[in-house]
Amino acid sequence: MTLYAEQSANVRRTWLLMAGFLVLVIAVGYGISWYYNSPGILYVAVAFALLTNVWSYWYSDRVVLSMTRARPATREEFFDFYTVTENLAITAGLPKPKLYVIDDPAPNAFATGRDQAHAVVCATTGLLALMSRSELEGVIAHELSHIKNRDILLMTVAVVLAGFLAILADLFLRMSFFGGGRRDDREGGNQLVAILAIVGIILAPIAAQLIQLAISRKREFLADASGALLTRYPEGLASALQKISAYNRPMQHTSHATAHLFIGDPYGAKKARWIERLFSTHPPVEERVAALLGGVS
Repeated sequence: MTLYAEQSANVRRTWLLMAGFLVLVIAVGYGISWYYNSPGILYVAVAFALLTNVWSYWYSDRVVLSMTRARPATREEFFDFYTVTENLAITAGLPKPKLYVIDDPAPNAFATGRDQAHAVVCATTGLLALMSRSELEGVIAHELSHIKNRDILLMTVAVVLAGFLAILADLFLRMSFFGGGRRDDREGGNQLVAILAIVGIILAPIAAQLIQLAISRKREFLADASGALLTRYPEGLASALQKISAYNRPMQHTSHATAHLFIGDPYGAKKARWIERLFSTHPPVEERVAALLGGVS
């Protein structure tokens, strides 16, 4: 599949993700409304699902920047960050994104926003201090590739949607502690259906997270390849990934909700077993470096 086909596919994946989220929320809302014998809960869940979809499209980037404690980057303070991004944006045929920084010694970066005209590239101060210019170009090219490949909306919306499902399930569990539920269940009727409803409500956020993580891992490989094409120097990005991995200490303010956005695992790279890789936000750095350098003649 060509990069252009992947870009178009990402638009479809975004709409599928939002539609899938709506179905999941309706299913969870129906389960809760059935359990408590209150149809109004379903109507509220559907209304929240629709509003969250619309809200996440317009404002999810602001949520991410707030969650990561990012601040605007000035040209005077981060001159190389600005000039590298400007030059690569021109090469890629993109508008220059807004630039933000996170005051954190751990080297990392991410891109967010709803489209190319409303995109943000954010880097930690640790990354800007640690990288050589060619390595910084590799990282920025990777993030610009997320923008050009139309990953950013898909990956940013996933933060809000998966989080909302988790909140909905948590709210149900907390309500369950205070009792309640269908009268016929308390009297012994239809308990199997009640159990299945509870299990489904609990598993829905896990399913949403697995989808989010699978999307993230696939997008990283594509952005690596696209970034290497943009700079024509895959060694720069490969070296940057190795430095990010070698730091091996978590960022000061991390969140599982935003971890998949970063170029490297914000919790620190580590070797993992297959079950841990299933829940990992990033493919192993060794595999990414091998893929980059494998195309070098």
